[in-house]
Amino acid sequence: MKIKVIKKGEKELKAVSAMNESQTKREAAREMVSNVSNWVNDLHDRKRAEARLGFESLFRKGPQTT
Repeated sequence: MKIKVIKKGEKELKAVSAMNESQTKREAAREMVSNVSNWVNDLHDRKRAEARLGFESLFRKGPQTT
């Protein structure tokens, strides 16, 4: 059986480093979510712009004679 001796200072340092690590993971996750959200918004904007151009070109030509 092994016994590990932890001094007071080491215990506090481990707690602080664990807290910093969890914050960096959260920041990385937030950044990924932000990037994906931006990509989705850009895709929607492009699709709307293309659809708008298509509708405008349909109605801009004027009435067709048959």
